[in-house]
Amino acid sequence: MASGAAIFGPEGRAVTDWEKGFFREYDPLGFILFARNVDSPEQLRRLTGDLRDAVGRDAPILIDQEGGRVQRMRAPHWRDWLPPLDEVARSPDPARAMYLRYRLIAAELRAVGIDANCAPCADVASRNTHAFLRNRCYGTDPALVARIGRAVADALLAGGVLPVLKHMPGHGRAWADSHVDLPKVRAGYDRLSAQDFAPFEELNDLPMGMTAHIVYTALGQDGPATQSPEMIRLIREELGFAGLLMSDDIGMEALSGSPATRAAATIAAGCDVVLQCNGNAIDMAQVAAAAGALRPEAAARVEAALAARRPPDAIDIPALEAEFEALQGR
Repeated sequence: MASGAAIFGPEGRAVTDWEKGFFREYDPLGFILFARNVDSPEQLRRLTGDLRDAVGRDAPILIDQEGGRVQRMRAPHWRDWLPPLDEVARSPDPARAMYLRYRLIAAELRAVGIDANCAPCADVASRNTHAFLRNRCYGTDPALVARIGRAVADALLAGGVLPVLKHMPGHGRAWADSHVDLPKVRAGYDRLSAQDFAPFEELNDLPMGMTAHIVYTALGQDGPATQSPEMIRLIREELGFAGLLMSDDIGMEALSGSPATRAAATIAAGCDVVLQCNGNAIDMAQVAAAAGALRPEAAARVEAALAARRPPDAIDIPALEAEFEALQGR
């Protein structure tokens, strides 16, 4: 079992000597990979193996492999995918199409040692959703988003990959990009509950979730949802999410303060784990010191989440590819 309440993005395509020592000493929950970490299947298998060797256990290794702009593994070694919203729009059976898509993605991830994907994205799109997020969504109807989100999660789990539900409790109404600014939403509770929060409540049984860096001004929260005890309580009690709750990347500019300040506020608000992605050694050391060890309740949720990992079901990849292509009208 991990001891550290953080997930780190390593610096490059191989584990550095400093990282080996730091990861061994701090023992973070796991790791998350980005395009900077990806070259070839052989290199990725070596990297994921070395990361696990550094902590001496089968640590979860995450990635954002949504398709479209948010796709860390790309051609020529892996399939390229349309943005999710475009994929949904062109299929007569979008839930089945997205199941097939993410079952194929899961097979690619497992083949290189990655066993968690930051999906489904259950944010409900609207005409005002910022472009950084809009075509990553599955639709504008909460029921459809929940149905597709379930298909995505089921496909990943069947492929031996843990899904990470994001961005809780709902990012779709944001006009700003939280990578560069703090989005503020003025909608009231009734509208948010019926629209934005609904898919997350429907999917509250998933093993892991990720918070949104967003302020709901009408709900009286005292900061971004990631650092708001009121919003963490809403996620836990009103939406009923009992899984492992991690922050979105605390390096995003929606948050303020030093890496240590951001990490401490995130854990104090009630997140189980801090996600720190930039691969900077100084930042990682600060985050580790501030996040500290997993709390007992967080450790229990880690154990439950990792218990959902299972060997992938056997599949006929050419048959799945053919069915997917037929649903896309190709």
